[in-house]
Amino acid sequence: MGKEFDITPVDVPKVETKYRRIVTQIPHPDSVKTLETLHRVEPTSMRGQPPVVWERAEDCQVYDKYGNMWLDWSSGVLVTNAGHGMPEVRQAIIDQVNSGLLHNYVFPSEERAELAEFLVDLAPEGMDKVFLLTTGSESTENAFKLARTYGISKGGKKKIGFVGFERGFHGRTLGAQQVGGIPGQKDWIGNEDPAIVQVPFPDGYWTENVDFDLFCTTIEEKGLKPDEVCGVMLETYQGVGPDFAPVEYVRALAEWCQKHDVLLIFDEVQAGFGRTGKFWGFEHYGVVPDLLCFGKGVSSSLPLSGVIGRKEVMDQYPAGSMTSTHTGNPVCCAAALASLKKIVNDDLTGNAARLEPIVMDALMAMQKKHPDVIGHITCKGLVGGLQMVKAGEKTPDPDLAYDIILKCFHKGLLFFAPVGAWGQTVKIAPPLTITQDALEDGLQVLAGCVDEVLAGR
Repeated sequence: MGKEFDITPVDVPKVETKYRRIVTQIPHPDSVKTLETLHRVEPTSMRGQPPVVWERAEDCQVYDKYGNMWLDWSSGVLVTNAGHGMPEVRQAIIDQVNSGLLHNYVFPSEERAELAEFLVDLAPEGMDKVFLLTTGSESTENAFKLARTYGISKGGKKKIGFVGFERGFHGRTLGAQQVGGIPGQKDWIGNEDPAIVQVPFPDGYWTENVDFDLFCTTIEEKGLKPDEVCGVMLETYQGVGPDFAPVEYVRALAEWCQKHDVLLIFDEVQAGFGRTGKFWGFEHYGVVPDLLCFGKGVSSSLPLSGVIGRKEVMDQYPAGSMTSTHTGNPVCCAAALASLKKIVNDDLTGNAARLEPIVMDALMAMQKKHPDVIGHITCKGLVGGLQMVKAGEKTPDPDLAYDIILKCFHKGLLFFAPVGAWGQTVKIAPPLTITQDALEDGLQVLAGCVDEVLAGR
């Protein structure tokens, strides 16, 4: 994982279509100075994306200063569910800035009250409280804290066990990475919390056993009894795929949590706000969690995240003891409220659901043509993925995923860098505003690039 993209300009074929335009070397030679400045003043870890210096982004397209235009299938890493720079969101930000209120800590504001109430109204019945934060990691850390606090209140210091899933990702901070299940990301920790364990994620491909009994036997093998567990956190879909659990498994997990007074936590940071063809991704499973974490697509722009949950869980801390400096920043709240209203009013969730079969059919056709290297395909709503493997093996092939993404980049289709526990996935995540015509244009480019890359090997 983490393969760097070369910033040396290269000649590529010209592209001129309704949705894509490439008319210069890529990256443009004049943009190299900016790229070199970033290399000089930022950590190496920031070099992981295709080297286009964004000038602006509008709806489903990203532009540089030099006449090039990409069809964006990254959504800025699943943020712009309502589209890039949509007029409603931009105007809400402008109006809030012009109001004179840019920051108010946790002092009350009408903006925070309006957004919090809107979010609670969108949540399932019984999830009555919301705590606004800034990043996805903050939200998962807070859910972990609430679960541990709840466990101690119910069973004392022995009820602090916390269960995550192998290949899971919940952020890059200390608690979030320990709950996550990608071992290479934890090397820096040194002394991991022994009460945090991972169980196999039942995706049906990397983990073929999808029986819930495997959950029970695994936590037992790792030294946890059910009455010692305070919480279970899973991504609604694992972002590394996207990989989904079977409905029966999740329902069994929900029953197990209820039986043992364990908080069920869905990490909806990627899955929420219509991305999967349901407003909340967990609706596909027919269960309701005790806590849900959200972020990314809530504002389609500015940093905002949060936790929504049951009153009993959310109200465990007294006044002033669970706050955040930028909680419910008024400008971010204005952006989020405008974004959410657009998602609801324009039925962008329905658009994602309607377009899902088109994506899935195209992915199936690609896999049928190249079954030896496209190991696993998934799609739900407008999030999908091709998981690349070594020919004839079940071994991840991150280099092939990288080459496909680079080829697409040169043709005006923009993905973020390969994802996955091994960097093997070409992930599809366009804004939910995308039209069928634009979607089919991108799928045609992707299929062609897969063909070209494999033909050149």
